[in-house]
Amino acid sequence: MPEVIEVRPAALGDIGELVRLRGVMLTAMYGREPAPGQWQEAAAKTLVRRLSDASLAGFVVDRPDQPGALAACAVGVIEDRLADPDNPGGGLGYVFNVATDAGYRRRGYSRACLHALLDWYRQRQITTIDLRATPDGERLYRALGFRPVAAPTMRLRAPAP
Repeated sequence: MPEVIEVRPAALGDIGELVRLRGVMLTAMYGREPAPGQWQEAAAKTLVRRLSDASLAGFVVDRPDQPGALAACAVGVIEDRLADPDNPGGGLGYVFNVATDAGYRRRGYSRACLHALLDWYRQRQITTIDLRATPDGERLYRALGFRPVAAPTMRLRAPAP
């Protein structure tokens, strides 16, 4: 019988684990483990603030063999953008942290977390959802209906004041 995957909303007590899993995701995205630093404290502060005001949603799967530790997560936000013909409501979902610890991959944990996050978006009538995919995650995202888009994206990295 297949394992029943229990997904739950992320809570404030999960902040440390969500930041740790962000490091796992960043490693997959950029091919190297990020150095510990100020980014972790800033990420934790953002998670505390945005989980508290419900402007961010996270869904997690606990490690079955280690209470208090997470095996996987999916985290996203809703951005208020100006409406346009392709998105008349203006709301845009952005998934920015999907991660599964290496020892827990290929069990459906990220898929279950993403399903919960996509349901959260549907409940809020968000029909346009973006994410950036690693090569390992692309198959899952395509199976859920995500498609590459041609976007003239540009980025400026302004120096800090």
